[in-house]
Amino acid sequence: MRRIVSLPARLLSAIALTAALAASALALPANAADVDEGRQVALRVATYNIQAGAGMDRRFDLDRQVAALREIDADILALQEVDVNWSGRSQWRDLATELADALDMSVFFGHIYSLDPPSAEAPRREFGIAMLSRYPIVHAENHDIARLSTQTPDPTPQPAPGFPEIVVNVRGALVHAYGTHLDYRADPYVRELQVADMRQVMAEDRGRQQVLLGDFNAEPGAAELAPLWEDVVDAWGAAEGGLTYPAADPVKRIDYVTVSPWIEVRSAAARATLASDHLPVVADVVVISGA
Repeated sequence: MRRIVSLPARLLSAIALTAALAASALALPANAADVDEGRQVALRVATYNIQAGAGMDRRFDLDRQVAALREIDADILALQEVDVNWSGRSQWRDLATELADALDMSVFFGHIYSLDPPSAEAPRREFGIAMLSRYPIVHAENHDIARLSTQTPDPTPQPAPGFPEIVVNVRGALVHAYGTHLDYRADPYVRELQVADMRQVMAEDRGRQQVLLGDFNAEPGAAELAPLWEDVVDAWGAAEGGLTYPAADPVKRIDYVTVSPWIEVRSAAARATLASDHLPVVADVVVISGA
């Protein structure tokens, strides 16, 4: 399976990445049945904050997370708090590539931080969001949104990367999937800015079938999320429950699967696991080929 990885450590230039994505697009669809216009296609999407490979016990164990992700069996995954050669906490490993390989999925990594390595021979230290897909990725982009850096002294909100988008060909349905991780601070101001930036990016997107996945660090009724609900539907709907944090005894829901109104939600659930300090959220949806 083709791997699409946006990593400076791989020395992939923008031109090379564009060429790889274009080649993937030209290889599609696999057969004529995959492009029957108006055909309903089932799709499973999920979001999971993996806490840099550590479980609720704070112990790094990527195999444990692989097992949890295999049980979810999603077609499109957004993973937050993903280390790529970041530090000793994740054994300086490239978690985005390792997880994609273990799950036999394609991956696009959208860094939030990309820092100089500890030595000239080492790859860059990166932290961000990994977008994984069982279906071919035909386009990928890491958008900027407002961020309050945790890596610089006295930060102010500035545009920064870390809002990755992948366009996935799901049996003829082009699905635009976004991954996000909103600011964690109690003050909602930065999240307000981030919601506005995400809405603008998604509004400029020509795709009608959109999936927004991520850790919003705010509960459904938070005022800063209210504008977002004008554009997307919370897969959980009005149902109670679905608490996601902390994993051992969750008291609030801050992890979301949301979709554009063009997509039908069949079910949504938070899966019980202690492989991270968050619970994953999984939704079964229906998309339309040709839309």
